[in-house]
Amino acid sequence: MNHPTRNLLSGLVFLTVVIVAGVVGYLVAGWSWSDAIYMVIISIFTVGYGEVRPIQEEGLRGFTMLLIILGCFSVIFVSGAFVQVLMEGQIRRVMGERRMNAEIKKLNNHTIICGYGRIGRMVAADLKDGQRPFVIVDKDPRRLEAARECGHLTLEGEATEESVLIEAGVTRAAVLATVLPADASNVFITLSARELNPGLNIIARGEDPSTERKLLQAGANRVVLPAHIGAERISHLILFPEAEELIDNAEKSDQLQAELSVLGLELEEAVIPKYSPFAGKTIADFERQHAGTVIVIALHRKEGGTELRPNRESPLQAGDGVVVVGRGSNLAKLLAPE
Repeated sequence: MNHPTRNLLSGLVFLTVVIVAGVVGYLVAGWSWSDAIYMVIISIFTVGYGEVRPIQEEGLRGFTMLLIILGCFSVIFVSGAFVQVLMEGQIRRVMGERRMNAEIKKLNNHTIICGYGRIGRMVAADLKDGQRPFVIVDKDPRRLEAARECGHLTLEGEATEESVLIEAGVTRAAVLATVLPADASNVFITLSARELNPGLNIIARGEDPSTERKLLQAGANRVVLPAHIGAERISHLILFPEAEELIDNAEKSDQLQAELSVLGLELEEAVIPKYSPFAGKTIADFERQHAGTVIVIALHRKEGGTELRPNRESPLQAGDGVVVVGRGSNLAKLLAPE
């Protein structure tokens, strides 16, 4: 417990003791509860309404004077400690903001995360694990407090304002991720950030699929649609429940993706449409048609079961899921009906 808070609690305890002692003293003198409490309150807080009852006894007068002295002292002490607690909190907040601003000014080639909601928290955690410098911009003090408790650099403000983006170092940043739940805000932030830093890599979140085009036109390099990704993932789990070892294991999948990306390759999965030109043909036919582009590494049968490293002569059927390693290919487009 810090010093000002301890002083405040000590003062409150002392004030309580004085009040209780005063009330007990007047009760012993034969006063009623109502008169005793009233007399103690007006004496301690020096209201000056006068005595509730005439005080003739010398002892009672001395007791009342002592009550006034101790009461005034305790009230002044409590008031001072309370102000000290408030001032210390303000000073700490100001000093914390100055320290944050100083550290933000030192950042270069960093990432700016606009919004510290569910997605923002996950992005920040991953960047921290990856030891990438970043700053979080949000207008909600409670969210920023939670971010600071996690050890993140924060900046309070509306990310749609250019002055806030400049303060976050947008002109020196390498990446900006705007992950607010409002599409209009993400579009506006993208426009502002692109104008302030033409070379900035902007990754924007979109809730409505129709917003993707607007975000790209506003200057976003990549657009992420969480709802679309979630729906696609759920449908894959329904269609291919036995694909856990290859696709559903996040750690293995991420490691595999990272290793493939070094070679300029990607891991893709798609469902063979009903009228695909490859429905009824073999895996070898599909690979020959796109020689040097894709290699089939797994096949999820629509009736159930997963074939890892399937036979090249295995037939493809509509509704099967195909997992391939490709070089910049669009698997869904390759399988689509002509």
